[in-house]
Amino acid sequence: MLSVFSDDHFMKEAFKEAKKAFDEDEVPVGAIVVCDNKIIARAHNMTERLNDVTAHAEMLVFTSATDFLGGKYLNECTLYVTLEPCVMCAGASYWAQLKKVVYGASDEKRGFAKHQENLLHPKTEIVNGIMEKECGDLLTTFFKSKRN
Repeated sequence: MLSVFSDDHFMKEAFKEAKKAFDEDEVPVGAIVVCDNKIIARAHNMTERLNDVTAHAEMLVFTSATDFLGGKYLNECTLYVTLEPCVMCAGASYWAQLKKVVYGASDEKRGFAKHQENLLHPKTEIVNGIMEKECGDLLTTFFKSKRN
């Protein structure tokens, strides 16, 4: 019998990636891509380490997932990310044709939904608020430490 994991289960895995980013003094955002109920890619923000403003968790995980699958489309895959994707990452998810995007905390300032909700592919299902408090608290703790 095939075991089917919940969105909560996979968001916990994305949250592990966010904690890695936190420990590396990166903005604590983590992401995974799941295909056929299996994690095929993991990443966290690496903009500081790579000195690259595009090295968001989502961008890195898309590259890893498409490499794993051997093709540029992720139309049978789900992205789990701890923070609502920005416009750049939402645009990349559009081109990857993701089946589903699940995110934890909303990003009131830079999230894609604030700008234009239809930045994602029309067939992409959106689920938000999974582990919202934990994801948001990690970001708040990180930015508070930067202000002190």
